[in-house]
Amino acid sequence: MSFPLPPRLGGALLALVVSGCALVGPEYRTPTVEVAATWQEALPHGGSTGELLDWWRSFDDSTLDLLQAEAVKAGPTLALAAARLDAARAEQDSATANGLPGANLKGNAQRIEDGQSTRQGLLDASWEIDLFGGLQRGREAAAAQVEARQAQWHEARVSLAAEVAGEYVRYRACRLLEQQQGDHLASLERTARTTTSAVQAGLSAPADGALADAGAAAARARLLSQQAECQLSVKSLVALTGLAEPTLRHHLDHGRQTLPQPAAVAVQSVPLHWLSQRPDLVAAERSVAAASAAIGQAQARRYPRLSLLGSISSDSRSSNWSFGPSLSLSLFDGGAGQAAVWSRQADHRASIATYRQTVRQAVREVEQALVQLDSASRREADIAASASGYHRHFAAAEQMWQVGAGSLLTLEQSRRDAQAAEQALITVRRDRLLHAIDLYKALGGGWQAAGSPSSLAESS
Repeated sequence: MSFPLPPRLGGALLALVVSGCALVGPEYRTPTVEVAATWQEALPHGGSTGELLDWWRSFDDSTLDLLQAEAVKAGPTLALAAARLDAARAEQDSATANGLPGANLKGNAQRIEDGQSTRQGLLDASWEIDLFGGLQRGREAAAAQVEARQAQWHEARVSLAAEVAGEYVRYRACRLLEQQQGDHLASLERTARTTTSAVQAGLSAPADGALADAGAAAARARLLSQQAECQLSVKSLVALTGLAEPTLRHHLDHGRQTLPQPAAVAVQSVPLHWLSQRPDLVAAERSVAAASAAIGQAQARRYPRLSLLGSISSDSRSSNWSFGPSLSLSLFDGGAGQAAVWSRQADHRASIATYRQTVRQAVREVEQALVQLDSASRREADIAASASGYHRHFAAAEQMWQVGAGSLLTLEQSRRDAQAAEQALITVRRDRLLHAIDLYKALGGGWQAAGSPSSLAESS
């Protein structure tokens, strides 16, 4: 219900406006979360310092840099996050406009039966006085939502960068495995040809020829499977970057054909120092702030609303004007207003729970990445030594077989051991890079809250 106020009461309310408005709803405080003071797992490279911003540049691989830039341009997940950010900014503009005066102008002209014409004009103006801070809480909620959406855009960008880097590393490792299996097949085919000649000359048993042919056939099958896996990686990179496949293959074929070697990543002793860089954590905290402000909005709607109303009307015969305060309040709503407050309070509790869960998830992801990275780094040296030893053993076995001092069965066993060790070395180096990427992502990817999606997309 709304009605104009008597002059005396209207003056009293105007005095209240001048003296200051009450602000209902809780004052926002960042939720607290209990976390460990230090990381529980070993820090890579002894915790040496390094930059996280555009972390993939530490890989020193121009092809990866190009793929990252193309992915930012074409990423549909980034476009979706940007659209949601634009919508939040529009809501913020609307919330800001609600606190400003509004005016409407109407006019009409008519011709009556005697040939005379009449003209009328009406100007209405209104301004809602934010008595209990509902409009201010609305602006706070809208601003927090904008910051949350911007952080979510950065979260999408960090995830995309990690996905592109991870798929690129898998592709490079896949091609190295393909090359290794191709060399292995060529070696087996040479052995098979030599064995066939020996069998035909009566110097070797037919079973040796069958064994050599079987080994070559199995190696060809494995090589075909590996080639298919590399093709799948190419398809994934096409989807991530938006590049045409021929263009992508050109960049891949003319780039560095080895696994990239990233610089050291820094991990400080206090988890929240680094976790504060995670955009998903920022988004969750800003959502808590928005939910807190929404409680004040709902509470303010249960109190009287004061507006200043004015109008000027004019026609061909006279002009009139009016101005004064108007009070609006809900006398009975069946409990809907209180239910709305309870609903916003429940949303606030849920957002706090989500924030705390996000913090715990972030700590877990960092700890797990540290475990995996440390394990891969420790295993790499042993696997490299193993590969070197098996390779020397195979070379000796092959030399003995060529002079007739060893059996083909011994040669093939040593060949399989050497190949397995070489594949394990490529795999552990790939995994070490993938775990480093996981750690970069878990630490927030080096995003900057001050950057805007448009500026970052242009500079990437």
